[in-house]
Amino acid sequence: MNILVTGSSGGIGRAVCERFLSLGHTVYGLDLAPAALTHPQYRHFQTDIREESALPELPEVGVLFNNAGAQNSGDDIGHNLRGTINVTEKYIRDNPSLRSVLFNASASAVSGQEFPEYAASKAGLLGYMKNVAIRVAPRGATCNALSLGGVYTPLNDPVVNDPESWRQIMDVTPLKKWMTAEEVADWVIFLTLTNRSMSGQNLLIDNGEHDLIPTFVWPKTDGDPLNRKETKP
Repeated sequence: MNILVTGSSGGIGRAVCERFLSLGHTVYGLDLAPAALTHPQYRHFQTDIREESALPELPEVGVLFNNAGAQNSGDDIGHNLRGTINVTEKYIRDNPSLRSVLFNASASAVSGQEFPEYAASKAGLLGYMKNVAIRVAPRGATCNALSLGGVYTPLNDPVVNDPESWRQIMDVTPLKKWMTAEEVADWVIFLTLTNRSMSGQNLLIDNGEHDLIPTFVWPKTDGDPLNRKETKP
């Protein structure tokens, strides 16, 4: 099956690509960054998904994992929402081979805790996901979203490697852990390949953090344009 993964060079994207490849699928990756892996069944396109004209022509896609995103980039809505819409509309259109679409949203889409534009862009994905689910259902295809809490990726090094920030996070995380990118890949495989009956749903997976005390912890920086402050439990 042809699999398309956006944000394929990052921690989650790379782990998901590797998992699909290990199962014998052909994987296409889209990312602003160069390819992060080499495999005979992997083809990488270094491109900006915000530009519709920059999206490559591909064979019919069976699974689309919309993983690409940016945090506090100055254009989170462009990267996370507009770009994802561009990709989805291009590759689901006139595609009888489509089996499933999955969006990587964020726990912030549910809690509102994080940078304002980031939270808004991810919340927008949830509404768009339901719209896509309605439109692809007549083809027997599913469409869902993952709203993840903390994941061990380089993007989160500022808090993972800061003892005080990490203490605050663990204080409000009942399971006292974060997810690995490989665990995220487990969920992606289940939702896109195994699942045939759940559609239009958002799964919040955050080790219990949201239901206790929704908290966003990030080191404060001087001259922060968002006037963020460290959140203490």
